[in-house]
Amino acid sequence: MEQERDTYLDYAATTPVDPRVIDAMLPSLRDVWGNPNSLYRRGREAYTALEEARERFARVIGAEHPGEIIFTAGGTEADNLALLGIPLRSRPDGGHVIVSAFEHHAVLEPAHELEKRGFDVTYLKPRPEGYIDPEDVRAALRDDTVLVSVMHGNNEIGTVQPIAEIAAAAHERGAYMHTDAAQTLGKIPFDVTALGVDAATFSGHKIYAPKGIGALYLKRRTPLAPLIRGGGQESKRRSGTQDVAGAIAFATAAELVTADLDTEAPRLAALRDRLIDGITSALENTEVSATHHERLPNIAHLIIKGVEGEAMLLQLDAKGIAISTGSACSSGSLEPSHVLLSIGCPPELAHGSIRVSVGRYTTEDDIEYFLEVFPPIVKRLRDMSPVYEKMFGSHAG
Repeated sequence: MEQERDTYLDYAATTPVDPRVIDAMLPSLRDVWGNPNSLYRRGREAYTALEEARERFARVIGAEHPGEIIFTAGGTEADNLALLGIPLRSRPDGGHVIVSAFEHHAVLEPAHELEKRGFDVTYLKPRPEGYIDPEDVRAALRDDTVLVSVMHGNNEIGTVQPIAEIAAAAHERGAYMHTDAAQTLGKIPFDVTALGVDAATFSGHKIYAPKGIGALYLKRRTPLAPLIRGGGQESKRRSGTQDVAGAIAFATAAELVTADLDTEAPRLAALRDRLIDGITSALENTEVSATHHERLPNIAHLIIKGVEGEAMLLQLDAKGIAISTGSACSSGSLEPSHVLLSIGCPPELAHGSIRVSVGRYTTEDDIEYFLEVFPPIVKRLRDMSPVYEKMFGSHAG
């Protein structure tokens, strides 16, 4: 059956490519297609375009030098490069690493790999409000701690972490500081120098650039063992012929999202709040996650008690609405969200969570359509749910 409309409310998972970004990268696809590592004219043209993109991106994030930008194939590669590369070069025989327990799997999986290689890893639990307390980091630090990694903005519940304070605590004990900033660039002010981080991860497809391009900011003199070996590109830190068009697209997208930040962030927050107010007023037994801490303006995370998240997602999809039950990278799993479990949410409630995230092309009409469609879906699912009846003793919506 044909869907009624196409209402996309999952911008934290990915974003459409901005037409202005496409226009910026097309000339490099058509005309500047040489290998940027070649010495002849076409290679020099590509190299110039690549380095201009590097300089532009460095300016956007407040890096002191363009050489601190390493272009990668995405945020996951950048996270892996930081989580493995910094400890393995700093303390190849093993040491101590701290990561938050509600990181993206692109950080957690490399942390597990470090354990296999002889490192001790502390998985620091967030406070129930959804943030990592700098004092908890300070208490977990050891003399052999080499790296602390805490994401800037959580990709599921949207809480913003006190990265500057955490970085200061890490540096007091001689540890390096990495943050995954994939969700925050263009949503809230971001400056690597002001935050005091040694490494930061970015992803193009979160800010209206194509998939397949990302970057790792690596402060000068921060040690790094390369993960991909070959021709020694990216100053011998990440081998492989660079994606010049992707780098141009990424730099353009980063400039656009930061230029619009002062007007776009309040607009997104207003849409988010309208959605939350509409849902909570229409549906009882509904909780909004992490309301007592600073949040990203574009993410609304809710727990709809007595209903499975997957059932709500599929019912909404039939109405032409796209949302998520958590981070998109793990949406195929039937396990409850590790993010919600880390802040103390019971598994039976975590299964009923949804994440709605708005973006550049979201309109007030999109939100009103969602609020028109969603409550009847929940009430219908609750009417069929023995779990809801057991929890609350009735099928009232």
